[in-house]
Amino acid sequence: MTVAATPPAPKLELPPLKLGPITVDTPVILAPMAGITNSAFRRLCREYGGGMYVAEMVTSRALVERTPESLRIISHDDDEKVRSVQLYGVDPVTVGAAVRMLVEEDRADHIDLNFGCPVPKVTRRGGGSALPWKIDLFTSIVQTAVKEAAKGNIPLTIKMRKGIDDDHLTYLDAGRIARDSGVAAVALHGRTAAQFYSGQADWSAIARLREALPDIPVLGNGDIWSAEDAVRMVRETGVDGVVVGRGCQGRPWLFGDLQAAFEGSDERHRPNLRQVADGVYRHAQLMIETFGGDEYKALREIRKHMAWYFKGYPVGGDLRAKLATVPTLEVLRSLLDELDPEVPYPGVDSEGPRGRAGSPKKPALPKDWLDSRALNDAQSKDIAAAELDVSGG
Repeated sequence: MTVAATPPAPKLELPPLKLGPITVDTPVILAPMAGITNSAFRRLCREYGGGMYVAEMVTSRALVERTPESLRIISHDDDEKVRSVQLYGVDPVTVGAAVRMLVEEDRADHIDLNFGCPVPKVTRRGGGSALPWKIDLFTSIVQTAVKEAAKGNIPLTIKMRKGIDDDHLTYLDAGRIARDSGVAAVALHGRTAAQFYSGQADWSAIARLREALPDIPVLGNGDIWSAEDAVRMVRETGVDGVVVGRGCQGRPWLFGDLQAAFEGSDERHRPNLRQVADGVYRHAQLMIETFGGDEYKALREIRKHMAWYFKGYPVGGDLRAKLATVPTLEVLRSLLDELDPEVPYPGVDSEGPRGRAGSPKKPALPKDWLDSRALNDAQSKDIAAAELDVSGG
């Protein structure tokens, strides 16, 4: 991996992140991303830099029911120092049962609750970024989860968005409730559910939350595409650490850049095409291990990563199309061998936004959801049956 120098920067005076008994020396968190942050991708990221690496979001109901997929999602490699799991749920009883299972069976060292997912299949059931609007429901879930996690001295955190839309912001109320309930930290993505991933993240909202919660760690998320972005967020908002999601898609080496930047080093990874190809092949090999030797499933899963890995590199359309439909590891090797290995790092063309941003849209919500900050009788009844049985998005 080619490491290049950029203009030197002063060391970022940011102490290690403390989450209960856990110390994260480099205060960087890999955001849980469905279908992305499995054990294979987490290993790739860990090999480049320090931080904490969160598994894919898993639904509480699926975990309590012990579905094979939910158990795969929460599996960790033996050498993962912090086994971090993110739960999604809308029913306090089910969320509490899922946390209890993780604690009693020693399946996690850190648990995060998802209150930030903007995907319609989640919000239309009152979950994800829609849920903090209902103060009573949000409070009950967080308090129940914290109580169960505390039985095993497991730190519990939450990740959320600003709110449903600009007229229905929830992050300050939710942050204070979470703090008063005993969470170890709060992470804020500086967008509303209505924004999805479009536009720019509102870092000023992250700064306001940091100011409102001086007594617990606050983490910032949104539009961190480079190490320089992370440093700028810390300096502009005063957060205790950063959460990185889409910026590391196809760029697991970003965590090496982040650690270097936080330590004041000007070294950055600038891989040529050979190094990217080697990384893709290793990713595929690890995916096969992750899916228990199921090569077909692993290669199907690796396809989504191709455009991210080769963003900005001069790879022809026909070859890109074949990589996006690669069926086997053998075929992948032959396609990667067609690349010119000496093509250098393309610079800014390979950086910046990646993944689907979507466009602003009216969030899908349960009937009459915005009429009150409290659940009505009909909504209370619906919530108990609203747990999804598959991973969210």
